[in-house]
Amino acid sequence: MDVCFRWMQKNTYSLASLVPLIPDNSIVKTPHDGIMIYSFATRQKESVFSEVDSSTTDSIYIAGGPHPSGSVEDTLEHFDYVVIGEGEETLPELVRTLQGGNIPSDVKGIAYRKDGNVVYTEKREPSDLDKYPCFDPEGIRAPIEISRGCPWRCKYCQTPRLFGNRMRHRSIDSIERFAKHYSDLRFTSSNAFAYGGNGVHPEFDKVEKLLSRLHSMEDKKIYFGTFPSEVRPEFVTHEGLDLVDKYCTNRSLSLGAQSGSDRILKEMLRGHTSEDVSVAVERCFEHEITPVVDFIFGFPDETEEDQQRTLEQIKWICRKGGKVRAHYLTPLPSTPYENIVPAPISASVHKVLGRMARDGKLNGNWDK
Repeated sequence: MDVCFRWMQKNTYSLASLVPLIPDNSIVKTPHDGIMIYSFATRQKESVFSEVDSSTTDSIYIAGGPHPSGSVEDTLEHFDYVVIGEGEETLPELVRTLQGGNIPSDVKGIAYRKDGNVVYTEKREPSDLDKYPCFDPEGIRAPIEISRGCPWRCKYCQTPRLFGNRMRHRSIDSIERFAKHYSDLRFTSSNAFAYGGNGVHPEFDKVEKLLSRLHSMEDKKIYFGTFPSEVRPEFVTHEGLDLVDKYCTNRSLSLGAQSGSDRILKEMLRGHTSEDVSVAVERCFEHEITPVVDFIFGFPDETEEDQQRTLEQIKWICRKGGKVRAHYLTPLPSTPYENIVPAPISASVHKVLGRMARDGKLNGNWDK
């Protein structure tokens, strides 16, 4: 059976790491006969489900990625198999099994339907990042994944549910091999400043070993702690910012604040305070680094007072010359907020956000 990966604008990072693991595959934009592999997030689920349901191809449909992993039974209403969590080991084994005409009951880390019931196979252990590529240099590329997992259990986030609470790090040798294929180096991590450590306390000696090695490579520009990665506010210390000053090209830093209300931060198990955010912003400016700060509106039980506190912190950051990205909460499968109804944004807060966006002071999407 031919193997086809369904390319979408939002799943290139996933495909970059998975496509090299399965030989003789094709990347397609519509369903084809054979084994069709999809990776998608919750925002894409309706269009994906509609495409699969209306397809007339002779195909076996496999789903993976954030939404299928978090909402297995929903996905199996449309797909034949779901790869749960990490796919580096599971997906190639599942494909080989199907191509051999065998029943995949012994493939760890998947789910499927049998006799109307959902069957979950044995859970697979987390992957060793060094054993698998970030991307194929001759194919689809992605930023270099330096870490995976997160020790924090923020209620809105899928990361610890999909990848575990223990941070795993790609070795510097492995990172360097993939860095050779770029002139501008960008990275993915739940917290860039946590590289080499447990994600609770920074170990900047290990961060410096990574950055100094990359800095020694010829003609490389290093963008560390910027999108698509970010940094937790309490990790923004002068020691960490000194490393950005010394080794990196970027003069901005992406920070996840999420709320200006300490009550909401505590309820979501964020693990830092609004004061931690303010201190991080001030430290960035001391180093002439522009903080780019993310906030989310719509947390359950969020009151107008909570939203006003967030808005005041947003306005303070913008007055000082920082940048802000505002978002509206999307309840994600497998998270404690999966079934909540997001709190509406008050009219007065919404009006100010719109005016600030019009004046170029913030961006994002805070509409439902």
